Amino acid sequence: MSEARTWVDFDNPDLSVREQCRLLGLHRSNLYYDPVPESEENLLLMRLLDEEHLRRPARGSRQMVDFLRDEGHVVNRKKVQRFMRKMGIEGLSPKRRTTLAMQGHRVYPYLLRGLEIARPDQVWCSDITYVPMRRGFLYLAAVMDWHSRYVISWRLSNSLDVDFCVEALEDAFRQGRPEIFNTDQGSQFTSREFTSLLRSQDVAISMDGNAT
Repeated sequence: MSEARTWVDFDNPDLSVREQCRLLGLHRSNLYYDPVPESEENLLLMRLLDEEHLRRPARGSRQMVDFLRDEGHVVNRKKVQRFMRKMGIEGLSPKRRTTLAMQGHRVYPYLLRGLEIARPDQVWCSDITYVPMRRGFLYLAAVMDWHSRYVISWRLSNSLDVDFCVEALEDAFRQGRPEIFNTDQGSQFTSREFTSLLRSQDVAISMDGNAT
C-alpha cells in the first residue's frame, strides 16, 4: 500500500485524485494516514473538538480554545489549530454561509412522518459517526436499510469531505435501490454530488431537522 501511495499524482490535471485512488485500489483517506500515534490526552481533546464542531460548526480556533478551557483543559491556540487541520475541520464564517446559500442548497421535505416502514428497500438512511482509533480517529459513513437495520455499505475517512459519503452510496447502489433515502441536512448529504446521485437513481430524498 505504501508503494501504491507514491504513484498518486496530486497535480495531474486530467485525472482526479479520487479517480487515481479508484484505479489503484486505494481508499483516499489512506493517502493522509499518519502513522505517528497521538497521546491519550490529545485524542481526548480531538474527540471533544469534533463533538463541539458537530454541535456548533461556526466556531473557529479561538472559540474552540475557550471551549476546551471551560472543559478544564489547558491548551493554546496553536495546538488547537493543529488538531483542527489534522481533523479537516474549520469554523464556518458568515461569508462561507452566504456562499453555501447562494449555491442554492435545496431544503428537502421529511418524508417519513406518519409513514409505515414495512419492508426492506423501502427506506435507506445514512449517517456519519466518529470512530476513535488507537492511532488517531476516523469518520465512518454508513448506508443502512431502515426496516432491517442492515448496513448495506460503509466507508472510512479522516476528514468530513463529501467523497467518502458518495463512495458509500455508490457501493450501496450496486446492491439495490430504495424508494426513499433519508439523512439529516449535513453539508455532505445536501451537496450536489450526493443529491444528484440519488436523483439519477429516481430515489425520493428525505431530510430531517438540521445537521447533527
